[in-house]
Parts: sequence; structure tokens; C-alpha cells
Amino acid sequence: MELQIQVAQAVHVLNHDTDSCNRVSANQWLVQFQQTDAAWEIATSILTSDYPDFELHFFAAQLLKRKIQNEGHCLHLEAMESLVNALLLAAKRFTLGPSQLLTQICLALSTLVLHAVEYYNPIEKLFYSLQILQGQDDGNIVVLEMLTVLPEVVEDECANYKTKSGQRIDYVPELLSHTSAVFTFLLQQSEETFDGLIQLQERSRKILRCLLSWVRAGCFSEILPGSLLDHPLLNFVFNSLQVSSSFDLSIEVLIELVGQHEGLPQVLICKVGFIKEVLLRAFNDGDEKVISGIACLMSEIGQAAPSLIIEAHSEALMLVDALLSCMCFPSQDWEIADSTLQFWCSLASNIVRMDVEVINNSKHVKDVFSPVFLALFDALLMRSQVGDSTYTCEAATRDLPDGLAQFRLNLVELLVDICQLLNASVFLQKIFSGGWLSSNIQIPWKEVETKMFALNVVADVVLHEGHTFDLSMVLHLVTILCDSASYEPKGFMCIVHRSLADVIGSYSKWISSYITNARPLLIFFAAGMSESLCSHACATAFRKFCEDAVAVMHKPSSLEILMWIAEGLEKWHLPLEDEEDVIGAITLILGCLPNMELRNNLLLKLLDPSFGSIDKLFEGDHVHSRQLPGAHTHLINSAARSFFRIGTVFCNLVTSPSACYDIDNSLIIILESFWPLLEKFFQSERLKNTSLSMSACRALSQTIKSAGHHFVRLLPKVLDYLSANFASFQTHECYIKTASVIIEEFGNKEEYGSLFISLLERFTNASSIKALNSSYVCDQEPDLVEAYCNFIIVFLHNSPKEVVASSGQLLEVSFQKAAICCTAMHRGAALAAMSYMSCFLELSLSWLLESVTCNSSESLVTPMAVLVISHSGEGLVSNVVYALLGVSAMSRVHKSATVLQQLAAVCSFSERTKWKSTLCWNSLHGWLHAAVRSLPEEYLRQGEAESLAGVWLKVLGDAGTDYVESRREKNHKHMRGKGGRMLKSLFREFVDTHRNIATC
Repeated sequence: MELQIQVAQAVHVLNHDTDSCNRVSANQWLVQFQQTDAAWEIATSILTSDYPDFELHFFAAQLLKRKIQNEGHCLHLEAMESLVNALLLAAKRFTLGPSQLLTQICLALSTLVLHAVEYYNPIEKLFYSLQILQGQDDGNIVVLEMLTVLPEVVEDECANYKTKSGQRIDYVPELLSHTSAVFTFLLQQSEETFDGLIQLQERSRKILRCLLSWVRAGCFSEILPGSLLDHPLLNFVFNSLQVSSSFDLSIEVLIELVGQHEGLPQVLICKVGFIKEVLLRAFNDGDEKVISGIACLMSEIGQAAPSLIIEAHSEALMLVDALLSCMCFPSQDWEIADSTLQFWCSLASNIVRMDVEVINNSKHVKDVFSPVFLALFDALLMRSQVGDSTYTCEAATRDLPDGLAQFRLNLVELLVDICQLLNASVFLQKIFSGGWLSSNIQIPWKEVETKMFALNVVADVVLHEGHTFDLSMVLHLVTILCDSASYEPKGFMCIVHRSLADVIGSYSKWISSYITNARPLLIFFAAGMSESLCSHACATAFRKFCEDAVAVMHKPSSLEILMWIAEGLEKWHLPLEDEEDVIGAITLILGCLPNMELRNNLLLKLLDPSFGSIDKLFEGDHVHSRQLPGAHTHLINSAARSFFRIGTVFCNLVTSPSACYDIDNSLIIILESFWPLLEKFFQSERLKNTSLSMSACRALSQTIKSAGHHFVRLLPKVLDYLSANFASFQTHECYIKTASVIIEEFGNKEEYGSLFISLLERFTNASSIKALNSSYVCDQEPDLVEAYCNFIIVFLHNSPKEVVASSGQLLEVSFQKAAICCTAMHRGAALAAMSYMSCFLELSLSWLLESVTCNSSESLVTPMAVLVISHSGEGLVSNVVYALLGVSAMSRVHKSATVLQQLAAVCSFSERTKWKSTLCWNSLHGWLHAAVRSLPEEYLRQGEAESLAGVWLKVLGDAGTDYVESRREKNHKHMRGKGGRMLKSLFREFVDTHRNIATC
């Protein structure tokens, strides 16, 4: 009794005490109490007692439900029967409320009965108990609630519960064997009369909720669709459609039935007239709840039977008309219209994809439905328009409401289908109809914006049809907008501007084919770039237009505006990806200028502000700017953005289609101005700023890719800067990434081999790389690990063999670091390390094969590779095995299997060479056994250590042989053959069975 009082006090504190510490303590005590055996007796006692405390009873019911779910299968038969009787008694006590408490008791009772499956036929006995309850006062309320929760509990238990013997139990057939009795009971309940309307409505909702549970369980599965329509319970559901309180549940039941029974939609089509009457009354009353429900139901019926709709019988056309009315309904949000979209998409796509050989009247079907889709298109355009609040808003950053934006996103597929169904010419004619381009009327911008959205969405379809349409009206809108010198897109006009820019970008090839004066368009783009809401659309459209209209952009007036746009970038502060589009497009146009002097002058003019911003970094007054944080931040950001622009110019200058022009001359001109600034930066204290270093390295990388041959004489100096700066700022992995770019460009030149070896040595001996001695450290610096491993991959692939051979000691150190890094939790770092090891093993096998098959003089690279692997193999195997443990190991299965397969191939093939005394199959045998033995006992199951290595070695042997053969035959099958695939499968199974073991 004392413990029961303590529970009651703890529940009271948890729910009512104002002190959070007291509530936390009470919760902890209750959690611990629930784990005890005493909880069974205390909770049962509370639930069957006369405590006038709902919260305490509710806690007891929830506790019993959880205990039954977790431990119910451990109860003995007598304890189970006693608990069943107690719960039945409690359920009867709370028949009149509260309803949440009765639901919890019924959930606990249903779960307990199902857990008794090993002792007797549980559901049969439960129904016997319910039959007894029906004859008692208010017993039907308990029966109704039990029948409601029982199918839900059955579904959960079938998915999660296993018997003591480990078998899953499928209760559904036994449950459905009682369908007839349940239907009889529900019909009796539906025919009962009550004095109060509220009682009647509440009982109807409970009946529908119960029926919904049984429909989800499949209770109508054995009834033919034809006879289902006359079923008295279905009539009850249809009658409930006309009652506001039960409407939502009636809709749920019908929608569930449509999804459950394939033949039911054909039957329900006959009830469309009745359903439409309910809909019309809802239209008259403005009842959005009913309209939304009917729209969902009709949409589901139509989607389930598209062929029936296409046959265009009167009932089908009535359904289509009703859904069209729902689309047109002027709701405050877009939920009703959105709920019908899938139906329209299904119908349109089925008509478009009709098989003419099977359906001979395909043209007739399109003729019947074309007017429907024309009307639908009008409705969609109307519903896609912004509301008055957005239209009249003057705020520059006001975007589409979230609901409208989502509706438009969902609308894309349907608009494409409508365009295909109607043909592009009809679609475009519909877009530009209405007379809104007439000069004597005010332009309805809301309508224009929506039509531009639709026109952009179908661009791929229109362009694919191959017919060229006159889009001069789009340019006419541009001219109207930019006619005023003071035009700035504000408020809703920002949205108009964005939609128009999207259209220009999508149809730029057509527009550029007949435009003669680009000035209005360029002014339009510039105006949009100045506003954040439409800057991205305008930058993208600007790039596309410049790519397609090179000739017209070479006019002096166009070039003048291009340079004006470039100047505007300083104050617009576009996102970097948008600025890249703009700078890249301008560079493309300038790079195509045939006049070399004009081209060079304009390119220097384009970059002059960027050169100036970088130069300001080194001015003497920068100390004063640091005293003003805002000015200093602006200086840094401006310089970083300038480096970005310079790199973008170099990148786009060599990709311009002007191969016939002397681009080299322009590259040299820019380089002569840029290199002194870059050299100055690499020698300055500004290097400590991460953003500046990354921007400068990106610019240098793109410059080398574009004008690498001009860097030959500067190479020693550049490499020295990179290695020295990394040594000074070892968190700036950008220097390693830039060095990778240089080796990609120049690595094949033997004369620079010593420079690259020196660079590798300085990187490898850096304190940050030396510190990579544990997975924990690797997880702290994942970007550094990735950059370093990728650098060595590039070094191996691009350097001559002699250079690689001379780097043996450095490669051995880096290989051992990679083996450690492959155990990192960070996926990118671990996979980069494994990629490096895989690359080295792949090349090692190639060198071994060459040493045997070629008659050329022996290369020093092969013995170097053999030594590196023999010295590092034990650590490699140990760490790769370790990487297969823990929760994140599944993402490493493929790489781990590949690495060990390659190692097996190298070891097995070395047996046939003169290096077998250094590296052989026994080497791998010893490494794998040592790796398994070194794992703590808790990592493996009992006895697994003895068998694991043997099983893996056998599969590794087959996988290694397959790999060698695939290399000889140049066969690139997945995992190089059956052995490799078996190894990967073995590793996946190992990971899956060890994924919950904690890693150190």
C-alpha cells in the first residue's frame, strides 16, 4: 500500500509541481519503478481501485500496456488470465469516460490477449469475453472500443512480436474469421436510437472509427465489389456523408476501401450523382471541409480507375466535372486544388500515352477531353495567381506564399502533361490570349506572371516539338518594364521580373535568333540582379542569353552595358554561384572578340576593380582598417570575391568558342597583372585568413588549368610558396589541393620530379600530417585527410615511375597514415584513405604484372611497392577489419572489400615472382590472423575469432585470383568477378551482424 501511495504522489508531482527539478526527479523514479516486477501488481491495483484520479489511472493503464508489450510473453498462464479479468473489469468501470483512458485499457487488453498465443486460441477467447460483455449495462461501449483497437494491435504485433520459440505469428486470418460477427454488431449499433443528438453523433463516429480499423485489416476482401455497394454498412457510411460530425470519418472509410479493393472504383462511379449532390450543397454553404473531403474521394476513385474515366460514360464525365469545380473553388489556400492534381496527372498521362493499336478511338478520346483540359488550364492559371496581399505588398523581399509555392511545384508535372496533350501550339496560343499585350489597356501583371510561370515549366516540351514560335511578346514585356529609366523591381514586380527572366533563360536560343538590339534585355537583367528575390533567375538567364547571342553582344552598345553590369557587381553582392554566371558570361563574350586589342583592354577593365581590391590588402593603412571591424571585414570579403572573379575569368576564357583567336595573348596580359599580386599575397601576413587563402588558391588552380604552360618558369617558386604556407598554416588544406592541380598539369615532366618529391616530403613531414595517429585525430581534421590522400593519388597517377620509386619511404609513411585514417568515423576521410590505399595496390599489381610479362629492363618501382606493402600490410589489414565494426561501417563495405581483394591479388601473385621471400600469401595469412586476435573479445561472438580468419582467407584467395585474371584480360566486371562479389557479400553480412557493437 505504501508503494502505491508513492506512485500516486510521484504522478501528481510529475503533472502538477511547478519546480522542474521535482518533476525530473519524479519522472526518473517512475521510470525506474516501471522496470520492477512490483509494477504489475501496483498498476493493476490502481486501475481496479476507486481512486478518483484520472491521471493516476491513465498512468497505470499506460504502464501496463508498455509492460505487456515488452514482457507480456514472459507471464505465466494464471497471471495472464488474472490480468485479462482485471483489465476487463477496469474497462467496464470506465465505459462512460474518460475516453482516452478506456482506449489505453483496451490497447493493453488486446496486446495481452495476443501475447497468450502459446497457451490458447487468443482472439477466439477474446471474442467470447466480448460477447458476454454485450449483455451487460454499457458493455457495448467497451466492445466497440475493443473492436476498434484490436485490428491496429494485430497489425503492430504481426510486425514486431515473436513467440518464445522465435516464430512470427500472423493473427490476421484468425481476426478476419470474426468479420461476420463484427459486421452484425456494428449494424446493431448503427440502428440503435438515442434521446440526445450528441449521443447519436458520438456513437456514429465510434462505429465509423471501428469500421475503418477493420477495413484497413481487409474485412471486405472476400466480398465481391458488385454486392459491396448494397452492403448495409456501406449505406450507413454514405448516409454519414451527409452528417457534418461524421463526414471526415466517412470519407476516410471510403478512401480506404477504394485503395483496398481493385474493383470498387467501378462500383462507386455509380454513386457519383449522390456524391455530387453533397458537393453542390457544400459549394452553396461554402463548407471547405466537405469540399476538400469530396475532392479527395473523387480523386482517389478517378486515379484507381483511369481506363473507366477515359471511356467517358456519363458518370465518369460527371466525376470529371465535379473535380473541375473543386479546382475552380476560390479557397483561401491551395489544399483543395492540390488534392485533385494527382487525378488530373493520371488522366492526362494516360490519354497522352494511349496505345493506338489497342484503343482505336484515341483521337475521339482526345477530342472529348481537350475541352476539359482547356478549362482545367484556365482554372490552374487562376488558382496559381498570387493573392491580393502579395500583389499589393511593396516589400522588396516578399516572395510567393509557402502554400502557393508548393502548389506550383506540384503543378509542374500536370502542366507538362497538358502541353503534350493539347500540343505546344495550342498551349502557347492559350498563354498569349486575352489581349493583355494591347497597348491601350493596363497590363494585368498577376495574370502575366502566372502565364510566364506556366510557359517556363513547359519549355522542354515546346522546344522538343521543334516548331519555332514567335516570342516577341516576351521582349515586348521586357521593353515595357525597362521603358522607364528609374525602373526598379519592387514588391510583386520582383516576382514578375523573376518569372519573365526564367522564360528568357529557357527560350534563349529562340529569342537570340531574331533579336537585333540586346540593350533592353541587358538593362532588364541588370535591374533584376540588383534585387535578391530575382537575382538568381536574372544571372542564370543572362548567362544563357550570352551563350546563345554572341554576335549581337559584340555591338559597342552591348559591350558598354556589359561593362556597366560588371561594375554593378561591386554593390549588388550576388551569391558566388550567381556572380560566377555573370562574370563567366561576360568573359565568354569578351573572349570571342576578334579585335585582340579591344578584347585585352576590356578584360583588364573587367578585372581592374578586382586587382584594386587585392592590392588594398597590402596598403599601409590596413592597420587602421582593423581598428574598424566593419571596414576590415569589407576589405577581406572584397579581396576574397576578387580572387574568385579572377579565377572565373581564367576558367571561362579558355572555354570560349574562339579557338581561332589568339587567347594566349589575353591570358598573358591578365597573368602579368595578376601574378605580382598573387606573389605579394603569398608573402604577406594575410595568409592566416582562411577565406582569403582558399580564394587565392582557387584562383591559382584555375589559372594553372587555363594557362599552365605560362607557369613553367614560375613552378619552383609556386611550389615553394604552397609548401611553406602550408607549413605555416596547417589547417589550410587549400594549399595541398592546389598542389594536386599543379601535379596534374606538370607531373609527367621528369625534369620536375625532384620538385614534386620535395613537395611530398614537406607535406608528409608537416606536424599536422604526422599527428594523424588515431581515428580521433582524423575525425578532427577530415578535410586535411581528404586533401592529403587525394594529393598522393594524383602524385601516383601523374608522376613517372622513376619519381614514384624514389619516393618509397614517403609513400610508406603516407600509406600507414591512410591505414589509420580508414577507421575514422567521418565517412569522407575514411573513404579518401581507402581510395589512396586502393590506388597504390592497383598500381602495385600493375607493376608486378609488367615485371613478369615485359622484357624491358627492370624498374625500381616494383621492389619499392613490394617493400611498402610488406612493411605496412599488417597495419592495413588490422585497420580495415576494424573499419568493418560499428554503426557506420556499412558505407565502407565496398571499399574495404576492394582493398583486401587487391591486397590478396598482390600477395598471391608475388608468390610467382622473385619477391616471394618478401611478400607472399603467408604474409596475408599472418596479418589477418593477427588482426582478428588483436580485437577485444567483446567485438566478436563466442568462438568467432577461431573461425573468422579461416573463412575470410578462403574467400580472399578466390577474390585475389579473380582480380589478377581480370587485370590480365582487362575485364571490368563488378568486384572483378564472382570471388570479389562473394567477398563483398561476406563483409556486408559481417557488418550487418556487428553494426550495434560500440567502437572505441
